[in-house]
Amino acid sequence: MKILIVNAGSSSLKYQLIDTDNETTLAKGLVERIGIPGSRLKQTVGKEQYVVEMPMKDHIEASKQMLKALTDKQHGILSSMEEIGAVGHRVVHGGERFTTSSLIDEECLAAIDENSQFAPLHNPANLMGIKACCLVMPNTPMVAVFDTSFHQTMPAKSFLYGLPMDYYKRLKVRRYGFHGTSHRFVSERAAKFLGKELKDLKIITCHLGNGSSMCAIDGGKSVDTSMGMTPLEGVLMGTRSGSVDPASLQFIMNHEGLDIDQMLEILNKKSGLLGVSGLSSDMRDIEEAARQGNKQAQIALDLLYNGIRKYIGAYAATMGGVDVVVFTAGIGENSPSLRESVLDGMGFLGMELDKEKNKLRGEERDISTSNSKVRILVIPTNEELVIARDTLEIVSKQTI
Repeated sequence: MKILIVNAGSSSLKYQLIDTDNETTLAKGLVERIGIPGSRLKQTVGKEQYVVEMPMKDHIEASKQMLKALTDKQHGILSSMEEIGAVGHRVVHGGERFTTSSLIDEECLAAIDENSQFAPLHNPANLMGIKACCLVMPNTPMVAVFDTSFHQTMPAKSFLYGLPMDYYKRLKVRRYGFHGTSHRFVSERAAKFLGKELKDLKIITCHLGNGSSMCAIDGGKSVDTSMGMTPLEGVLMGTRSGSVDPASLQFIMNHEGLDIDQMLEILNKKSGLLGVSGLSSDMRDIEEAARQGNKQAQIALDLLYNGIRKYIGAYAATMGGVDVVVFTAGIGENSPSLRESVLDGMGFLGMELDKEKNKLRGEERDISTSNSKVRILVIPTNEELVIARDTLEIVSKQTI
């Protein structure tokens, strides 16, 4: 079956067409600047790139152009849109309602809308993408795959905050976690790579990119993760602060005359690597500046390294040991210096990095020494494939 994977943002729409028979990507594309001047679609099929620049006032028009590009006689890959067996949508927040992926119906749409209160920057955009696709592909089954659902196996001791229980019972304030499709994919892939059963492994997955999260996976189930009710909590990120003392925010707001929305803007958009270094949110820029002796850039890197190490140590304690540590996503896969710095001094936990094996970017490999008690792996993530697999499974059940 050919499945279209859609990831809608507020002014963008990313897509991939995957043939699930052999799990290959047939085409991928991005529609950007939806609803603002300069709208354009960029699609890649094989080595060929196809660009369309035209006004696209909303996600409905963007979805129409996506299907038109996929079926274009010269630049497309499909003879007609009827070849698309189903559409899988990435949805950021599923709350407590969704522990697995779900066929999209009116009840599912209402629940996604309700969970927009937890992800106001993401869920409304995801909903726009879903509704747009439903309008232009009314007879094609749609599936929602949630970033949060993988973490619904966490016990109360991991997902609750030390707040009055009334806030959880009434408002559902709790840790939800994100990047679930990535943590799930790389943990399953790690078990296969090592020839082990997932149920027998204690794995710490490090999804490190512009947004980063850590996850403790015991027997294939998420038992703790670093992001919280929102993607702001956890380790230092590109522009996000990660965890901070809440009282420090009141202190800053009182001194600077800021309201809560302005403070959250700073925490989400002006902090992290960008805020600490004063240079950039891009890890490559920070590493280069540090090599040239920029002290603030080095401090930013040290904050990130130290934060990751803390979570590795904490999750090893949470699970009563660790068998595998996995590095994935843009920074995790492509920064040998980060992996080396994070694992420096971690021999007491049985982690020994082979520095020669570690000289790689974006490849699947065991980078631990032969004597390392803990296997250290680099595994490129593939969230779209997880969405395609879930979509195929759910749609197949509907047709039986």
